Amino acid sequence: VQLQASGGGSVQAGGSLRLSCAASGGTLSGYILGWFRQAPGKEREFVSAFRWSGGTTRYADSVKGRFTISRDLAKNTMFLQMNSLKPEDTAVYYCATTRIVWSEIANHKRYNNWGQGTQVTVSS
Repeated sequence: VQLQASGGGSVQAGGSLRLSCAASGGTLSGYILGWFRQAPGKEREFVSAFRWSGGTTRYADSVKGRFTISRDLAKNTMFLQMNSLKPEDTAVYYCATTRIVWSEIANHKRYNNWGQGTQVTVSS
């Protein structure tokens, strides 16, 4: 499965962006899909993840209540709606897939398929 992330851009603090992650070349059935981000000089950081089949969703504490992960089954696409953006949300955002157990979804090293990343810049 190939992943294509898009939707990044530059916004002022308090603004919103919606990221998309389109999957092609296969089914997402049975996968966990996640969003991660990486700021310059920092380690890749977990943002959110869910099971493509539905059910439990998890968010990092830093984005809880501001970001929402969702999917369009017909379009094989995952979204990350980001509201009330803060300068500290500035990073390259990546989507990824894995089949690991739910307890490990925040560990980026356990994901084996990554999209190319999309830049999000939030100015104060």
